[in-house]
Amino acid sequence: MLTVLDAGTPIELSFDDLMKYHGIEFPGGVAHAYCAMRHAVSLLGSVERREIAVRTAFPGPGGRDAIEMALRAVTGDRFAVVPELGATERGPVLARYVWEFTYRDRTVLLRLRDAGFVTPEFIDLGARRDRDAADDARLTVLKQEMTDRLLAGAVDEVYEEVPPPTR
Repeated sequence: MLTVLDAGTPIELSFDDLMKYHGIEFPGGVAHAYCAMRHAVSLLGSVERREIAVRTAFPGPGGRDAIEMALRAVTGDRFAVVPELGATERGPVLARYVWEFTYRDRTVLLRLRDAGFVTPEFIDLGARRDRDAADDARLTVLKQEMTDRLLAGAVDEVYEEVPPPTR
């Protein structure tokens, strides 16, 4: 469960809540954002949802929608996709799974652990533009398998905190 404050009132949000807002197409992106937000909040403590700024290398609509529902950061102009934030040295599978959360005077930078949460098959198939119906069906399975792996991990087992870059 993710708990944030809205004008001092706690709001509890589950993964299922975020999926109701997003829809069904990108559950993995929702799960990535959910796991990253849960870990960020565990490090930052109680946070006012409308005061958190988010930068990420992750461009997916599932992640954006999860951030918007939980933190209202998209409509509040506190959300940015920043490809340069990506950890390209980690290779194409892990590079863009980086999230930076800034709350008041503190910044937390998280990156996906190298623990098989995202598979090369998922990355390759997702990037293909010439997919047929069988490929799309396989991609749907891979999305759900990834989502299940992400949600099965404890709050600090999916994303790890790393030192923020100097700006």
